[in-house]
Amino acid sequence: MAEDKEVIESTEAKGLNFVEEEVLADLKAGKNGGRLSTRFPPEPNGYLHIGHAKAICMDFGIAEKFGGTCNLRFDDTNPVKEDVEYVDSIREDIHWLGFDWGDREYYASDYFPQLFDLAIRLIKEGKAYVDDQTSEEIAAQKGSPTTPGINSPYRDRSVEENLDLFMRMNAGEFDEGARVLRAKIDMSSPNMHFRDPIMYRIIKTPHHRTGTTWKVYPMYDFAHGQSDYFEGVTHSICTLEFVVHRPLYEHFVKELADDSYCPRQIEFNRLNLTYTVMSKRKLLQLVKEGLVAGWDDPRMPTISGMRRRGYTPQAIRKFIDTIGYTKYEALNSVSLLEHAVREDLNRNATRVMAVINPLKVVITNYPEGKVETVTMENNPEEPESGTHEMPFSREIYIEQDDFMENPPKKFFRLAPGAEVRLKGAYIIKCEDVIKDEAGNIIELHCTYDPDTLSGMPGAARKVKGTLHWVSAAHAVDAEVRLYDRLFDVENPAAETERDFREMLNPESLKVVEGAKLEPFAAQMAVQGQKFQFQRIGYFTPDYDSSAEHLIFNRTIALKDTWEKVQKNA
Repeated sequence: MAEDKEVIESTEAKGLNFVEEEVLADLKAGKNGGRLSTRFPPEPNGYLHIGHAKAICMDFGIAEKFGGTCNLRFDDTNPVKEDVEYVDSIREDIHWLGFDWGDREYYASDYFPQLFDLAIRLIKEGKAYVDDQTSEEIAAQKGSPTTPGINSPYRDRSVEENLDLFMRMNAGEFDEGARVLRAKIDMSSPNMHFRDPIMYRIIKTPHHRTGTTWKVYPMYDFAHGQSDYFEGVTHSICTLEFVVHRPLYEHFVKELADDSYCPRQIEFNRLNLTYTVMSKRKLLQLVKEGLVAGWDDPRMPTISGMRRRGYTPQAIRKFIDTIGYTKYEALNSVSLLEHAVREDLNRNATRVMAVINPLKVVITNYPEGKVETVTMENNPEEPESGTHEMPFSREIYIEQDDFMENPPKKFFRLAPGAEVRLKGAYIIKCEDVIKDEAGNIIELHCTYDPDTLSGMPGAARKVKGTLHWVSAAHAVDAEVRLYDRLFDVENPAAETERDFREMLNPESLKVVEGAKLEPFAAQMAVQGQKFQFQRIGYFTPDYDSSAEHLIFNRTIALKDTWEKVQKNA
């Protein structure tokens, strides 16, 4: 208890969000014996996305902050949509974000026997009944927020008949959809969720953990609060759409709880991002229809997609901490997330040279066959990261966009008669432009000033442009995948008159073959390594990359071009 008091006192002086303030107040009041236990309860029916990351940071983070525990509980109450693949991916994502649940991994299916027994008890107490109506009939009889519902014709069945039918439902005697078990509460309640909500439905698909043991499965509103209670969860922290569910949560929990212990539900705003959809149903649709290359496609807002793209857990957590937790829904700019990613990668990414669209340059006055090395910083933000050597030779590659034959004013890159510095090397001057028969520029002939290398008398000579480059003889070929935002509409969810697939950004992926990398980049190209391709952006090797076929994903550009476009629109 002394340790708990120290934790409370150490956090009181710090800025807390409103959820933390409420949890701290409960701890100080000694509720639940001063114990804190949260849970993260994902459904194993898809991959987690950035919105789930916000919930993970809340559920696990608040337990860490106040010396409590956080359980991982899979809400596996619908075997039709669930898969072990999703369970494995959820575990991986949580660990990658930096959290751990220890030995506290649970499943709603762990409590199927207790939930079934509770349902039997409620039937015996006249608080639940079997309804033979279709889902459409039940929905119609529930009325509206301003019109009371109508009692089911099966509402007054006897306890004996309800018990018999419910047991036969679980024995598999009836078809799916033929019958449901409903709680008998109040069909005229102003809260629509109290109008005899469904507790159990018939599902005959085998469950990934319990097989064919059960033919009836509990609904979320019945299973969730009870599972919290069985686990000893003190604070059920969820998003705002569950505010209207809270009275029902409390109604069911009070069938088990007493004054000594009762879980408490607290809601915060969900994470919504511009140029993104968060609907798991829509994300699954994108995957199944082949509109993306799987759940971990780097354009997807899934945690696995962001990991593959090169986002870091530190950047994601920093972004979530920046936007915070409130009681009001908001649409957050994806630029804030991208800013957090840039900040983190700027501190930690290794600088290398890569030319995406190469244009050959022959330095005519540089000796043929000569190769020298220049020293390049690995990361100027981290001096202790060291340096590496890069070869320089007579023939190099620069970016096609870094040359213009007829440049406008203030074009400080290469042009006929113009000088630029090759980063870390010499100053060169364009003397001649070589074209093919069709008039396309295929090669530049330049001269270099041998007195302008670092350490030489002319090294301080200034020119306005500095270009990245690679030695042609030493360059390593690579495939580069240039990823951008998946949607080209700021708020796809608001475009209710259009199919969300019509709003996909046709420029969200460009594949470039034949990019040229300096040898050091190829040597360091292991999964998880973060690079800054100088003057281009941040990149990471793709999962499919190999020594024989290097593949790099663009994590993000160096600057936010989208915001610039929006300001100029």
